[in-house]
Amino acid sequence: MSKVTVVGAGNVGATCANVLAHKDVVKEVVLLDIKGDFARGKALDTWEQAPIDYYSTKTIGTDDYAETANSDIVVITAGIPRKPGMSRDDLISTNAKIVTSVTESILKYSPNPIIIVVSNPLDVMTFAAYKAAGLDASRVFGMAGILDTARYRAFLAEALDVSPKDIQAILMGGHGDTMVPLPRYTTVSGIPVTEMIDDEKLTAIVNRTKKGGGELVQLMGTSAWYAPGAAAAQMVETIVRDENRIFPVCAYVDGQYGLNDMFIGVPVKLNKNGIGEILELQLNKDEMALLNQSAEHVRAVMDVFNGMSLA
Repeated sequence: MSKVTVVGAGNVGATCANVLAHKDVVKEVVLLDIKGDFARGKALDTWEQAPIDYYSTKTIGTDDYAETANSDIVVITAGIPRKPGMSRDDLISTNAKIVTSVTESILKYSPNPIIIVVSNPLDVMTFAAYKAAGLDASRVFGMAGILDTARYRAFLAEALDVSPKDIQAILMGGHGDTMVPLPRYTTVSGIPVTEMIDDEKLTAIVNRTKKGGGELVQLMGTSAWYAPGAAAAQMVETIVRDENRIFPVCAYVDGQYGLNDMFIGVPVKLNKNGIGEILELQLNKDEMALLNQSAEHVRAVMDVFNGMSLA
């Protein structure tokens, strides 16, 4: 695979393109935005960084979808953040129109790409891209779980005073307050995390993870971008390298975990074909109840989308 397009040259998209260039696993990254010069500037800045940080990936900025032709992977970060006074329905409507239009425009020039959605509200925007693309569900999925799991692992590393490199974890459900961190599937160099931290501290970390995005908005007045951009870039790298790494991603479920016809966070194998397999963990009664609660929340947002006329 030699070409990746990132749609949206804002903080998350530009970070994704920059991190991906540093990984040096693709020949070309196209950064596309309706503000063409903005995209060209971000891409040029990243290309001028190449001799310093020693990578060969060419970065190109554009507002012309023709320049995205024959992209192997497309990362969609386009959309607007929720603003004061804006209802959830307004955000869904606006961003669904943007994601649908972007997907249709991409498909005109790249007939069979793998599409990774980052736009919010994530679960329903991934569904919107899937509907617009008409591709197999294994080729359209969303980035949320890697970011949420990274926050969870970072908070644990801090609390335990260990390297975040040694913490492995899985997290499921929708992207938001109803996400489902799974302490039973969390280890530190193979040691169950429950043997290293008491229940009260672990519960506090789980709750902080659920509100991780909101914490950053409070601190900065805007959404995060370093970790989200890097998370999307990690997914691209895994696909390009055909690694079969296991990550939590927002994927289409059709019977797995008793859920049907929706996008929600589940563990999958990622490879050159996109989602190679959805893994079904043996969740206990409490974990399953939390997942079902999260699914109900995602379904409610999807119902809003389904009731809209996006023409």
